[in-house]
Amino acid sequence: MLLALGCLAGTLWEGVDNRGVALAFGVLVGVGEWARWTGADVREAAPLGAAGALAYALLGADAGVATHDGPLQVVTVVCAAALLGNVPHIADGRRPTLDHLARRVLTVGFAAVCFQPLRGRGVLEQWGGPAYALLLVALLVLTALCDAVLAAAQAHSRTGWPFVPLLRDELRGLLCIGSAVCATGAVMALAVAVAGLWALPVFCLPLLLTQLSLRRYAAVRATYRQTIASLARATETAGYTPAGHARRVAELSQAVGRDLGLSQAELTVLEYAALMHDIGQLSLVDPVPAGATAGLPAAEQRRIALLGGAVVRQTGVAAAVAVVVERQADPYREQPVAARIVRAVNAYEEKARDAGPGGPLTALEELRLATAGDYAPEVVESLARVLSRDCLTLRAAG
Repeated sequence: MLLALGCLAGTLWEGVDNRGVALAFGVLVGVGEWARWTGADVREAAPLGAAGALAYALLGADAGVATHDGPLQVVTVVCAAALLGNVPHIADGRRPTLDHLARRVLTVGFAAVCFQPLRGRGVLEQWGGPAYALLLVALLVLTALCDAVLAAAQAHSRTGWPFVPLLRDELRGLLCIGSAVCATGAVMALAVAVAGLWALPVFCLPLLLTQLSLRRYAAVRATYRQTIASLARATETAGYTPAGHARRVAELSQAVGRDLGLSQAELTVLEYAALMHDIGQLSLVDPVPAGATAGLPAAEQRRIALLGGAVVRQTGVAAAVAVVVERQADPYREQPVAARIVRAVNAYEEKARDAGPGGPLTALEELRLATAGDYAPEVVESLARVLSRDCLTLRAAG
């Protein structure tokens, strides 16, 4: 807010240069923010707005005529356009919107401060050909790193999840939509410098098609997850497990996975495996009382886990999910991390369920006493941290 107000005051004092260029890029950023993707959690919700803002920050000329917009005007135009484009999202109460706006303003401000003063002093005129291209690449890399750090810091502040795994996921995301946004922004700036503002709609088309493809991919993923959730509810519908058990185990398992620093791909496998961890009980002739498998003999637990893995493989779900389901009853030293988490969280939920006000603490203490052979100590301690930090004890038990 301080940056935006300072740039606005500076722009009003100095006046707006190249109003046509400012208006064109402002409209582009505003439309991109208005069309922001809100249906799923993605790395870059408004790729068109991000590319337009980045292109304006790196703009040095318009159809061969040098521009001197300056970093103050760049930040002001981008901030005003992004704010107008996000009015519908703010009106709908979408909470990450303010974080999104702050991240956009700070990232564009960083790029503009790095580029525009050099352009205004004529330093870049001495750089031509490969040197100028390398400079743009270096600025794009630094801006992308700045954006990744800001996104990870915002997510850490909002959720309390560990910062390093969040930053690692953001850096991985740069190789996908992030690289497309950076490349399109740089190409837009270079094209406008040569061909003028008519280049903007031409280079917007690839990002629009990319965003459409991502929306369709998200719809497919949502359908895929709904299918898995429906399969997981089969044990509840048949009366093998209590209602909501799979969902509670999946939610708590994901929280533990984030605390342990799992990547987004690993968290997805963990979620699917946690949802389907009891599906092997459908092969039993006599249901386990209350679906509580944690108290069964080790051999019986492994048999049910292997049956569950076979069912998961027949459904066409990813093989990594089936492996986690199959190995959830193995000795924890031989298990993958996801299987260790599912086993400990499932045992906690079963032990704490219907045990009264002191049930969660008693269940957690039982898990700690069993870390010598049954449950991974680091997972149990992570579970304790999650329950204490996020106040999930009663919810997980109830």
